[in-house]
Amino acid sequence: MDSLDWKNYGVDSIVSTVLNHKALGNGSIILMHNGAKYTKDALPAVIEGLQKKGYEIVPISKLIYKENYEINHEGRQVSLGEKEKKADVTPEATE
Repeated sequence: MDSLDWKNYGVDSIVSTVLNHKALGNGSIILMHNGAKYTKDALPAVIEGLQKKGYEIVPISKLIYKENYEINHEGRQVSLGEKEKKADVTPEATE
């Protein structure tokens, strides 16, 4: 999910964008730019706000599954096993 920090709207905008983002959820990867003007100042409030919401900050290597998963059109990882299960319950076409 994009923090929109690159738009340079300020610290409060970055914090609000991240903490209230509709895509925020377990496994979310938050995009922030090290060259954006207010990112450094917003980061402590973003981290604290995420922790208050019950999220744990982990390295990205803990979030990316390498086997039996693919990325769907929403940018979420989907188990290939779950995808196959859904395919198995699809009604077959009748003549």
